[in-house]
Amino acid sequence: MSFHVGSEAGRLRQVILHRPGVELGRLRPGRADPVRGGIRWARRAREEHDTFADTLRGRGVKVHYLGNLLTDVLAIPRARSWILDRVITGDTVGPALAHPLRRLVEQADSDRLADYLIGGVLKSELAGFTVNSLRWELLNADDFVLHPLPGHLFQRDSAAWIYRGVSLNPMAAPGRRRESVHTAAVYRFHPMFTLADFTVWYGGDDRPHRPATLEGGDIHVLGGGAVMVGVGERTTPMGVENLARGLFAGGAVTKVIAVELPRSSGVTHLDTLMTMIARDTFVMYPYLDGPLRSWTVLPGAGPDGLRVVRNDDLFTAVAETLGIDKPHVLETGEDVRAAQREQWDDGSDFLVIEPGVIVGYERNVTTNTFLRGQGIEVITVAGGELGRGRSGPRGLACPIERDAI
Repeated sequence: MSFHVGSEAGRLRQVILHRPGVELGRLRPGRADPVRGGIRWARRAREEHDTFADTLRGRGVKVHYLGNLLTDVLAIPRARSWILDRVITGDTVGPALAHPLRRLVEQADSDRLADYLIGGVLKSELAGFTVNSLRWELLNADDFVLHPLPGHLFQRDSAAWIYRGVSLNPMAAPGRRRESVHTAAVYRFHPMFTLADFTVWYGGDDRPHRPATLEGGDIHVLGGGAVMVGVGERTTPMGVENLARGLFAGGAVTKVIAVELPRSSGVTHLDTLMTMIARDTFVMYPYLDGPLRSWTVLPGAGPDGLRVVRNDDLFTAVAETLGIDKPHVLETGEDVRAAQREQWDDGSDFLVIEPGVIVGYERNVTTNTFLRGQGIEVITVAGGELGRGRSGPRGLACPIERDAI
């Protein structure tokens, strides 16, 4: 199979999603998702996600589920060992607990093991094993020995396709490192990818990388051999430079535009601030304190050299990159309170199906109405529970095949 993402807004062909599973139902107050926060109504979140997936299929998009891909991989003995060797160690669960936990999960079939890896393992589930461990003594029966991974819902974070390859992102939060292991295993061992021709631009190895972190919500494939990356709380300048070095070495891009994100709890990724929805059109949050600072990163002298140039204006740099006079930047004329509410619900985080056709949350009424008035087709889906995680439809999906524009 051939996988390639040639733009941010071309025709979408294939995506990877994660249907919410047992991990959401096992969270409780005081032990909520440390990264995305909140306790979701698990059944409703699944219903909303099913509607989202069906909406994509109805528009001709092929949907793959991470849980199914991971289950397939866990049926391969070498792949199973590769994952468990990285997930269950003396550092991750404690040296005395690693052996009994490994025995428990090795007895599981692939479906059950996938549930353990994503949904977590409770102390009570190890009751039949003899354990002599300080950590064991400090845990209550309903505490997790292996914590659940509700962040898997956001498939954009751990992997991002850029032209003919993928970045397997070292994510910022320590609690999400296991997500990166699962994602790397899928690309390393699943037949769908082992038979494909692609390059890993960054990550996917056993190097710690941090603090050179990177997340897919900050990455925009502009097209024409250019990429735009947000720099903020999740993606660091070191992560951007490492990604740029890999892209330049592989001849995939000629420039990377780095955008400094505002230091605000409402801006977790670049796509919560702005999203490219057509070759020359961006949806933008309207109330910023000032213009966004940006730099263009170019290949420099030597194999690892980079050249960094400060841009006078972000969208002027984007226009020059795309070969257009001026981008259309769509900002709603709503009042600041409405804008802030819809920003919190990710009113700028849309998934593009094809140029001018996007998927957004139905509750962002003001933003959706404005965009329709600009000739954009907005397909709305419910996001009451999915949106609690501070990400819109774009954040839920990892495109693995998308046309250039």
